[in-house]
Amino acid sequence: MAQPSRTWAVTAAVLALTTAAVVWWLGGPAGLGAGDTHPSPAGAATASAGAETQPSPEQGADQSFFARRRAITTDGPADPLLVHGLRDILEALLMEAGDASDPAALKQRLAALVNQHFPAALATRALALAERYVDYRVALGSLRAPQDLTDPRALRDALEARHKVRLQFFDDAEYDALFAREAELDRYTLARLEIARNPQLSPEQRAQALQAADNELSTERRAERSAATAHMAAAAQTAAFNASNADERTRYGARSAQYGPAAAQAMAQLDRDEQHWNQRLDQYSQARAQQGEGPGLQQLRQQLFSPEEQQRIDAALALRQLNAGTSGS
Repeated sequence: MAQPSRTWAVTAAVLALTTAAVVWWLGGPAGLGAGDTHPSPAGAATASAGAETQPSPEQGADQSFFARRRAITTDGPADPLLVHGLRDILEALLMEAGDASDPAALKQRLAALVNQHFPAALATRALALAERYVDYRVALGSLRAPQDLTDPRALRDALEARHKVRLQFFDDAEYDALFAREAELDRYTLARLEIARNPQLSPEQRAQALQAADNELSTERRAERSAATAHMAAAAQTAAFNASNADERTRYGARSAQYGPAAAQAMAQLDRDEQHWNQRLDQYSQARAQQGEGPGLQQLRQQLFSPEEQQRIDAALALRQLNAGTSGS
């Protein structure tokens, strides 16, 4: 059985949320504080918009989320644990550990799984870090997300509060490995929001401030933002195709003209994968409604889905139910 690719839908959704605003509590393992998400930088642009970038005296310039951080340097080789993607690995570890409202119980599960995600030489340190990550997620759950993500002041205060929680659990090198990329995007997103909401700026000043915000992005982040914009446009186009029940010929023609034949073919394959995934979800959902939980349903689950896919079934069905409830309200 061919394993369907969920990469396109997941990537498009995440990137869309990332570019539009700072996404807050995405929800990690049940019972823990929510996960936070990716977004961006600002500095001179924020100042151009008249924003208050200086931390309060009690925060200290070096500890503020908005202070320009020094690059972490070491005399020796790079730490093999603190690599790009570390946070994704920890999140995957937590997801595999499953539902646990008790942090202590969750940590016990992590101890049994850590060797599957990290080399033996790093397992002890990785487990200690993962346990602190659990504590961080719990602490994060005590923070109140801003009710209005378009309010620059509320968003600024929330980012600073989240930053303080992170500093409680991770040193500088760990912080950079886990959060530096998204923190740059968070600051950038906030800068653009403050510029857009500043009524004192003329159109020319606003354009200059936005350009200054873009210039503060690193080359790597700027490339990621361009890719995010492209993904968002493609995702929006696919959603429009789905809404209008466009056929494959129509989709291929439009995509080929905009993205090229190779990309159009790849996107067509993703459409087919998505359709196949949804058909199998339909079959599984109908069987569960008719016969309930039991050995027969478990056997069907294994027949229809790969082990990796089985980890996503419940979440996919829950999302379906949520969407159905939203559309019906």
